[in-house]
Amino acid sequence: MHSNRRSLLAGSAIAAAACALPWPLWAQGRKDQLTLGLALEPPGLDPTAGAASSIAEVVLYNIFETLTKINPDGSVSPLLAESWELGSDLKSCTLRLRRGVQFHNGAPCNAHSVQFSFERAGSAKSTNKDKATFAQLRTEVLDEHTVRLHSSEVEPDLLFLLGQATAIIVEPTSAASNASKPIGTGPYRLQSWTRGAALTLTRWDGWRSAHSVRLARVTFRFIADPAAQVAALLAGDVDAFPRVTPRSMAQFKAQPRFQVIVSGSRAKTILAMNHARKPLQDRRVRCAIAAAIDREAVIQGAADGLGRPIGSHYVPGAFGYVDTTGLNPYDPDKARKLLAEAGVKLPLALTLTLPPTPYARQGGEIIAAMLAKVGIQARLQNVEWAQWLAGTYGQKNYDLTLISHVEPLDLGTFAKPGYYWGYQSATFNTLYAQIQHSTRPADRARLLGDAQRLLAQDCVHAFLYQPQWVTVAAKDLRGLWSDMPVFVNDLAGMYWA
Repeated sequence: MHSNRRSLLAGSAIAAAACALPWPLWAQGRKDQLTLGLALEPPGLDPTAGAASSIAEVVLYNIFETLTKINPDGSVSPLLAESWELGSDLKSCTLRLRRGVQFHNGAPCNAHSVQFSFERAGSAKSTNKDKATFAQLRTEVLDEHTVRLHSSEVEPDLLFLLGQATAIIVEPTSAASNASKPIGTGPYRLQSWTRGAALTLTRWDGWRSAHSVRLARVTFRFIADPAAQVAALLAGDVDAFPRVTPRSMAQFKAQPRFQVIVSGSRAKTILAMNHARKPLQDRRVRCAIAAAIDREAVIQGAADGLGRPIGSHYVPGAFGYVDTTGLNPYDPDKARKLLAEAGVKLPLALTLTLPPTPYARQGGEIIAAMLAKVGIQARLQNVEWAQWLAGTYGQKNYDLTLISHVEPLDLGTFAKPGYYWGYQSATFNTLYAQIQHSTRPADRARLLGDAQRLLAQDCVHAFLYQPQWVTVAAKDLRGLWSDMPVFVNDLAGMYWA
C-alpha cells in the first residue's frame, strides 16, 4: 500500500518535502486508508460457523452488525436495535429495531431477519459456538420493526450476548455463503482476500451513517511471527497491530512515532486438560499438574509480565469474582505426592499441543520444563490454528493444550455436554442451573463464587492468568479501544488525527 503512494510522489516537486516529514505523516499518505496487523488469519468470515475469535476481529461491527453493541468498558449501547425493555423476570426482552436498514445486497433488515438469524443460530444444524444460548430463545415478531425475545432461562447478560459476534443479524438468502462472501448491514464490505497474506475491506456508501466513516479502505495483514510483527511496524508496513506480541513493547514506548496501549481483558489463559484421557480422568493427577506450575513465572515468560494470576475460569473485574488462586498454589512437592497417591508410574508422558500464538509457544516450553521437575514428560506438539480448531477443539485429539479463552461469559461451557475438554460434573451442572435461574444479584454473586471454587477444587484445568493485550500503533491513529471485553477492531470509529 505504501509503495504505491511513494511511486505517486516520486518525481514530483512534493517528493523532497514529503520525505523530510517525520514518519508516519508521509507514510499515511491519504488519510482515509489503514493497514492493521493481525497475528491470526480467520478460517472464514462467518462468526456463526466457527469458534475462532479471529473471525470477529475482522467482521464484527464492520461487515456484520448485532442488535446491541459492546463498548470498551463492557457496557452495551444500541446498534440495530434502537431501544429495548427487559421483562421483570429477566426472561423476555422487547427490542425496537432501527428503521430503513438494508443489507449489502439491498434486502431489508427487519424483524423477520432477526427471527431468521436467531432461529438459525439455535437450530439442530447450527454450528454456532453459542448454539445453546439461542436454542433457549424464542423470537416473536410483533411488527416489522419490533421483536420480543423469550428465554426459557433467566439471562441477565442477554443484552451483552446480543452484541457478540455469534449474534450477528444475517440476510436469509445469502447466509449460507457468509464464510467467503459475507453480506451484512455494516459500514464495510469485503473487497479482496488473499489467503495467507491479507484481506481488504472498503467502505460501503449505502450504510446509514456512511458520511461519518473516515476510513475508506482498511487492509488486514496476517503476521504470526513476533519478529515479523515488529519489523512490519518499524517499516510502516502496518499502521497498527492490535494484540501484538508484548515482548516488543519497550522499544515502541521509547519511540515518539508510536503509541502503546495496554488493555484489560476478560480472557482466561489456561492449560486445558482432556478429561477423556487417562490418567487425566483422575483429579489427583490434574491437581498435580496444576501444583507443578508457577503461574507468575508463566506470566513473565509467556506474557512478558502482562497478566494477573487466576485460580478458576473467571477473572478479576467480572461480576461475582472470587480469588481462588490459593486453592491450587505452586507446590512441586505436593505435585509429586499426588502423582504417587494416584499410582502414576513415572515418567508420565503426555502431549502438550500448542497453537501458533506466541504466548502458547513460549508458555509451552516454560510449562514443559516445570512439569519435567515432577516427573511429567510433556512432548510439545506445535500446530497451526486450523489444525487446533479441527483436531484439538473439534476432534478432542489432545492431552494438554495451552490456550486463551477470550469470551467474557463462558462459565457455562463447563456444563456443556460434549465440550472439548470432557468435564462432566452433576454438581457443577446443578450449580450453573441455579445461577441461570437466579434473579437477585446477591444470590447470583454467591453462586458464581461457589462455581469458581468448585472448578478450582476439581482442578478441571491448570488455570493460569488473565492476559492484558498490547496494541502498538502510529501515534496519530485515533479510535483504538482502551480495553477489550471482546475481540473487535471497530473500524468506523477509527481515523487519522
